[in-house]
Amino acid sequence: MGKSVYIAEKPSVAQEFAKALKLKTRRGDGFLESDEAIVTWCVGHLVTMSYPEVYDASLKKWNLDTLPFLPQDFKYEVIPGVEKQFRIVSNILNREDVDCIYVCTDSGREGEYIYRLVEQEAHVEGKERKRVWIDSQTEEEILRGIKEAKDLSEYDNLSASAYLRAKEDYLMGINFSRLLTLKYGNSISNYLHTKYAVVSVGRVMTCVLGMVVRREREIRDFVKTPFYRVLSTIDVSGQTFEGEWRAVKGSRYFESFDLYKENGFKERKKAEELISYLKEKQPMECEIVSIEKKKEKKNPPLLYNLAELQNDCSKRFKISPDETLRIVQELYEKKLVTYPRTDARVLSTAVAKEIGHNLNGLMKYPMAVPYLQEIVKFGTHKGLAKTRYVNDKQITDHYAIIPTGQGIAALKSVSVTAGKVYDCIVRRFLSIFYPPAVYQKVSITTKIREESFFSSFKVLAEEGYLKVVGVPQKKTGQDSKNEDDNAQNLDAAFFQTVQALKKGMHLPVKALNIKEGETSPPKRYNSGSMILAMENAGQLIEDEELRAQIKGSGIGTSATRAEILKKLVNIKYLSLNKKTQIITPTLQGEMIYDVVNHSIRSLLNPELTASWEKGLNYVAEGDITPDEYMQKLEHFIVSRTEGVRGLNNQYQLRNCYDRAATFYNTNTTKVKKSK
Repeated sequence: MGKSVYIAEKPSVAQEFAKALKLKTRRGDGFLESDEAIVTWCVGHLVTMSYPEVYDASLKKWNLDTLPFLPQDFKYEVIPGVEKQFRIVSNILNREDVDCIYVCTDSGREGEYIYRLVEQEAHVEGKERKRVWIDSQTEEEILRGIKEAKDLSEYDNLSASAYLRAKEDYLMGINFSRLLTLKYGNSISNYLHTKYAVVSVGRVMTCVLGMVVRREREIRDFVKTPFYRVLSTIDVSGQTFEGEWRAVKGSRYFESFDLYKENGFKERKKAEELISYLKEKQPMECEIVSIEKKKEKKNPPLLYNLAELQNDCSKRFKISPDETLRIVQELYEKKLVTYPRTDARVLSTAVAKEIGHNLNGLMKYPMAVPYLQEIVKFGTHKGLAKTRYVNDKQITDHYAIIPTGQGIAALKSVSVTAGKVYDCIVRRFLSIFYPPAVYQKVSITTKIREESFFSSFKVLAEEGYLKVVGVPQKKTGQDSKNEDDNAQNLDAAFFQTVQALKKGMHLPVKALNIKEGETSPPKRYNSGSMILAMENAGQLIEDEELRAQIKGSGIGTSATRAEILKKLVNIKYLSLNKKTQIITPTLQGEMIYDVVNHSIRSLLNPELTASWEKGLNYVAEGDITPDEYMQKLEHFIVSRTEGVRGLNNQYQLRNCYDRAATFYNTNTTKVKKSK
């Protein structure tokens, strides 16, 4: 009987497999070997797609006549910097004494692609191949993955989608970058006074650039509109609360053209007129015409997927999505958390049944101990499988990111920020075993003459899961459409007084005041909200429940979004403020946007870009064939290439460049003056 080979994506992962298998290995150059097995590794990608000049030397020179470039058979080559490791792996996979290959690369589309390329270029034949699919690097999970490994052929559809993703990015990048550079590169370089300009285009990155530029222009073109609200100050036993006037039915201003929405006026003098009218009747008092009291429960949020974690870390720690992914990958490799590149926010039924192992392991994490003791009293961990945090239908490759309960000692070797990220993951995990937070709410409607004023109050009655994750701070200085955001915070004693009020009571009004406000422009994306917007096909949806409902294939994948954002910053199309994590376009980025907008506008469409990603998922699921997908891709490239050839829009683009440059020149002057 021959040997088995275990091939991992990284040396550190390979060592974990060797430990889990308890192999007595001797170290070779690029592998570990025992009497019964060999453990080896890639170092990320070992093989890549060849550039056009490998097909034909004449294609090295960019020329419109050679586009579109659509090879019938794609060529691949070993990456020069890792050629030595490729040779080592290739020799091992083809050894005569090797019978079975266990593919242990990362459990996802990219991990599948990394191995398949190696096998393809190493020309491996006649070997049994099994796929190890794991969710963490704990010993138990590694051994389970090996025991339950399926034949590699069962992942052929996933492999096909991985190849197609690479071909799509390759063909769009090469064809459209060359096409738009040849067509518009000179106009950009002449305008910017540079030696040359390359228009870098990508299936996902160009769409992301478009989202940022459009948002920036919305902000730039936004005209603030002032409005004037009227507020009453109502006295209750020597303390006061506010009421906000609204022009509801029965008001003398109902549906008036003087209104800015129903709770404010366009002009201050109209607000002053209202106050004068209300003050005619002295002493000023209001009547309570309705009072509504209710309790509201707020459940713990769903668990972290990568996008949610990246968004939280951007807000809390001001670190980029790329840095968050690096940190959580490190935590995964140290066995502390489960697989990070996941889109799921729930657990599988199988994991829920064994969740006690994760909880017991966290007893070694001091912060978690008091919460774990309470969870045992609640007994909620026993019924986890019946909650909304477990749903097999919402899981494709991997479940949510949770702590494994293992590797706690390794926390001493990670950075302070990595420790904070781990703490976030643990707290989110523990919170799902806690009861909901309970708020007491009171809504009061008062009337002065026939005009209505509205007041709302909210106090936290029971902490519930907020005991673990912390009580959210109320946003200040914002005019929110959400009634909860505008609810007044009262101390507990005064809240009891307010609760005791009854319909029909008359209360003195101490004052009527005008509060001036103004409309706000859209917010700029920060690195975290950008990742969420990509996950939701261009929609920045703050409400996590709604995000869960509309979840589908977004722009890019959990594994690639951070890298795409990083690339746009590196090529200077976008600018990232490291302190605030706010993202803005550069002048060059706006010019590239205008070029694409006037040539291949569909590349800027988030819904279309997301549909390409969904198509790849269909291939992975076996719903469409690779040939069907490839035909649509080639048609898209051919039709867009031919469309751009006939364009003559340099004058239009010059005007666009001028508009963008005017803003940046003015902005630069302002910055210089302020310094």
